[in-house]
Amino acid sequence: MAPSPKSLKVFAEHVEDVEKDNVQEYSPELEKSTLRKVDFRILPLLGLIYSVAVVDRVNTGVARVAGMEKDLRLDIGNRYSVVACIYFIPYILLQLPSNIVLRKLGARIWIGICVICWGAAQLGMGFVPTWGYLTLCRALLGVFEAGLLPALVFVISTWYKRHEVQTRMATFYLCSIFIGGFSPIFGYALNLIAPRGGLHGWQWIFVIEGIITIVIGLITYIFFPEFPDNNRFLSSEQTKLVLARVQEDRGDAIPDQMTGEKLLRHLSDWTIWAYAFMLLCATVPAYAIGFFVPIILSSMGYHLRDSLLLSAPPSLFAVRQVYACFLCGANFQNEQVIFAFGFAYISDRTRKRAPIIAFQTILTIIGLAVTAYSTNNGARYFGLCLSNVGACASVPGVLAYSANNVVSHTKRSVSTAVIVTFGGVAGVFATTVFRQEDYPRYLNGMWASLGCQFLLLVLLAMTSFTFIRRNRLAREGKIGPLEGQPGFYYTI
Repeated sequence: MAPSPKSLKVFAEHVEDVEKDNVQEYSPELEKSTLRKVDFRILPLLGLIYSVAVVDRVNTGVARVAGMEKDLRLDIGNRYSVVACIYFIPYILLQLPSNIVLRKLGARIWIGICVICWGAAQLGMGFVPTWGYLTLCRALLGVFEAGLLPALVFVISTWYKRHEVQTRMATFYLCSIFIGGFSPIFGYALNLIAPRGGLHGWQWIFVIEGIITIVIGLITYIFFPEFPDNNRFLSSEQTKLVLARVQEDRGDAIPDQMTGEKLLRHLSDWTIWAYAFMLLCATVPAYAIGFFVPIILSSMGYHLRDSLLLSAPPSLFAVRQVYACFLCGANFQNEQVIFAFGFAYISDRTRKRAPIIAFQTILTIIGLAVTAYSTNNGARYFGLCLSNVGACASVPGVLAYSANNVVSHTKRSVSTAVIVTFGGVAGVFATTVFRQEDYPRYLNGMWASLGCQFLLLVLLAMTSFTFIRRNRLAREGKIGPLEGQPGFYYTI
């Protein structure tokens, strides 16, 4: 989208000021009120958008248990895996092009279009007569959801300083987990609408959730914030403050122009691919749980109602636990307070990413091992909850880890697209390794998920060692400024 008159004015009058401005020149009261205004404008809407994306992406598992498998004959061969997997092909291929379009059209227009269109695809899934048409609608869903997560990560990273990012990412991500946790319960309620309107219960799930998504898309088109340099809700002074904070933190408040040479240079940075594989590894168990937890619970002997209702607690447990670490050493006796905060807060507070991600990954390993090998249904269910805690906490952790160690808008655009693309690859991987023939224990899928967690730990160790070494050499003056930015040091 072409810059607005306000944006051009900000650039013309304030570009040099942003490069020279010191955040100390602004009052703490102004900084707090500005951040609060940005938080209230950005985070609730981002959380709502990503919540409906997650629900629309994985509600086939709920619909399958609610009768879709029988009506569309998804029990034949690997039809369900194909339906679940096809979504990720366009989702993977369109990540980078979508991020390039994002900057040209603007966040409000592009994300609004995407949300409305995938809502229409979701609505269409409620009227498919065969599994082939369901597959087509799932592919369209992947086309329009492709640009969402990299766009949200990109937008957040342009508004905040590096060590404010993970808490904000965790806020909208955990909002999606919390709302997604109620998706099976909501799905069960929608299933009870049948046979009204001549539709089966699983069809009502798609129809109602599709309509809700379209409405949220219209809200997005009206209220979604643009990038800081082109925003429409802050005053000129507040805009200068936001840009000055980012400029002081990492020196890339002013967007740079993408060129072919820059694109190739960014893609040649091996750390971007390391982050991408780390997100893949973290996302595999999260997707597996989203797609298969109702089915796994059904395999434990639970009937339709119980398998859907019991699908919610693993996600809600994850929300409670993901924010539950930083007060462990504090003198608070109230468990409610301890569980109100967590990994994202301690990571931003201590400015450490890798150790927290490692701890979360170990939790995931323990949970997956318990679910895979325990013979007690209660223990297996606890394992699902524990693995969901670790995996769901690791995803925003990896995204923040990568965002903290990237400088410039063009590299941020490329890195977020590449990294989130591999999150889509994780969806393909998860839907194919949890095969129908492995029902009911899905041991091959559990082993694959465990292997991913060990790979994540290896990649985390490699990047941490590299960054520690580069930071030391830069401080000793043996190499030039890191990422071409004087005073910049990698976050470990």
